[in-house]
Amino acid sequence: MPTSTPPDLPGLGPKSLAMLAAAGLHSRADLERVGAVQAYLRVKAARQNASLNLLWAMEGALTGQDWRVVAREERTRLLLALDAARRPDPG
Repeated sequence: MPTSTPPDLPGLGPKSLAMLAAAGLHSRADLERVGAVQAYLRVKAARQNASLNLLWAMEGALTGQDWRVVAREERTRLLLALDAARRPDPG
C-alpha cells in the first residue's frame, strides 16, 4: 500500500495502511471483500498492535463516515460482530 492515504480509503493513515498490508490487505477491494471486522481480526492475527480505533477507521473508510462517528454510532454493532466472529463455529 502507498505511504499516504489513498483517496478511496479516507481516514486510514500510513500506519493503518501498513498494518493492513501486513495482514495481506492491499486495496479498498480487499477491505470491501472481507469487511472491517474480518480485516481487524486479520490485522490482530498478523500480530499488529491495533486498537479498536483501527476497526472504527476501517468501517468509516468503507462507509464514508468519520471514525469518531462510527465509534459513537456503530460501536455496539461492530463489537457484537467482532465477538461473534471470534466465537468458534458450533457446527
